[in-house]
Amino acid sequence: MSDLHQRHKNTIALITGGAQGVGHAIAKQLIAEGCSKIMLAGRDCVKGQKAVERLGQSGVEIDFISIDLQNVQDCLDLVTTTIQRFGDLNVLVNAAAFGGRGTLIDTDIALWDMMFDTNARAPFFIMQGFVKHRQSQGGGGAIVNILSQCVHCGQSYLAAYSASKGALATLTKNVANAYRFDRIRCNAILPGWMDTPGEDITQRRYHGATDGWLEKAEASQPMGQLCKTYQLAELASYVLSPTAGVMTGALIDYDQNIVGVSPE
Repeated sequence: MSDLHQRHKNTIALITGGAQGVGHAIAKQLIAEGCSKIMLAGRDCVKGQKAVERLGQSGVEIDFISIDLQNVQDCLDLVTTTIQRFGDLNVLVNAAAFGGRGTLIDTDIALWDMMFDTNARAPFFIMQGFVKHRQSQGGGGAIVNILSQCVHCGQSYLAAYSASKGALATLTKNVANAYRFDRIRCNAILPGWMDTPGEDITQRRYHGATDGWLEKAEASQPMGQLCKTYQLAELASYVLSPTAGVMTGALIDYDQNIVGVSPE
């Protein structure tokens, strides 16, 4: 039985999308459970440095790298730079994603490429670098990919987004299977509708939402809330920890609405 507050004492983590939302919440949870070395990666340097300042107050070694996830070399360099900074790397969280809107009919090539380059190709090459490093160290390590309930279908206006997340779901299982004898575990969490800063921007930009939209949305949900990042972070921390044992290749639905249910 492990000490909850120390089960990540040997964790050296890399988290994309770590400046806010799910990625930031996972970083905070890992620190609460003993992690003392974390690299955050994202687009916005200002948000990244603010995140470093907030999380660094607990005395951990933490840094931020600005990265363009549509640039493959940036993705490969991300792993190398993290190892150079901390000397090792054994936990990876792919939380960064692009959630633009587009139906089958109105999605153009530029949107499709941006979606897949960010949501599928970037995690592919970041995991490639991570797995190569872990193999060079004799194996071991854990990956969590943050997906979406859209993997199961998604709304009509999320056609390309759903497809990109579906690709990452398959890749999660493929990686888990391919490197299980290296003791490298790879799992994914599929959250439903989430309360994040990014979702607030999305609701206002694409759906005409105004102040108070969150309260109205939560009142309509079975459990009276949207998914919360700090709650999901505890699950991610468990899956990434030695406590999860042999768990690999799992796609974990994280929502209050059940896939496949028909009206009574």
